[in-house]
Amino acid sequence: MTTLSEADALAGLRDALGLLKDREQVAQRLLDSSAKHSFDPDEELDWDAPFEEGKWFWPPELVSLYGTPMWKRMSEEQRILLSRHEAAALASLGIWFELILMQLLVRHIYDKAATSAHVRYALTEIEDECRHSKMFARLITRGGTPWYPVSRVHQNLGRLFKTVSTTPGSFTATLLGEEVLDWMQRLTFPDERVQPLIRGVTRIHVVEEARHVRYAREELRRQMLTAPKWSREFTRVTSGEFARVFSVAFVNPEVYTNVGLDKRAAVAQVRASGHRRDVMQQGAKRLTDFLDDIGVLRGVGRRLWRSSGLLA
Repeated sequence: MTTLSEADALAGLRDALGLLKDREQVAQRLLDSSAKHSFDPDEELDWDAPFEEGKWFWPPELVSLYGTPMWKRMSEEQRILLSRHEAAALASLGIWFELILMQLLVRHIYDKAATSAHVRYALTEIEDECRHSKMFARLITRGGTPWYPVSRVHQNLGRLFKTVSTTPGSFTATLLGEEVLDWMQRLTFPDERVQPLIRGVTRIHVVEEARHVRYAREELRRQMLTAPKWSREFTRVTSGEFARVFSVAFVNPEVYTNVGLDKRAAVAQVRASGHRRDVMQQGAKRLTDFLDDIGVLRGVGRRLWRSSGLLA
């Protein structure tokens, strides 16, 4: 009896986006790209340069209160200060998320051949995420703001998710954490209104995250075609719930207190802001279109995504 290789067994499988790509070929291309386009933030960025007067730490249109009644009453100085704290809060969120992602990647490759390009790329991505987490931590320190950890509830939900997540669920969550922030960072790094250090950090992150997104998308397509039915259904529900957690955790309410604003009033205005809702949905649209195409956004899961505010 002839034993088929994994590549042979999956040959000809297709989804709404076309034929599945060979896992090893994808990984090898990503390894080649990593060898050419990886960065050491400690060497690439000028951490000692002073911040420039009047420049933002995040594009104003992406600051949570933009366009609200409270925003209109704030001075330009206070708006820039809020952008500084929100940049720190997003960096803090990024560290939390990347710690989860690294654990999920290790679990994904635990029983796979360590000599495969697929596993070697996962290890390369973990190296990238370690550098990113250190870069974000250094940025928070350089900005002179507090570290903004997610709430204890979200910490515990993250711990639970790491424990119970299926493989497709893990890659769906990976894309959620990467693609919304990636969309914002692609608007940030070319924006000359923004501090050069912030632009440098986001440029590095965008270049390296593009590979991570490719890896996660290709693997999620494979998983949604080959995983057991119960796993696919579980993924739909857990990804929807993770979207709800992510959308709430995206801005830490303590930033408002730390810039002298009424926290409750600020949170209420952000939740009521049509502009903010549009920003979050635009940031998630490329991802939600992809998830819809491959069958993740169905049933209860789709309703949960809608309730998160990330899906129109």
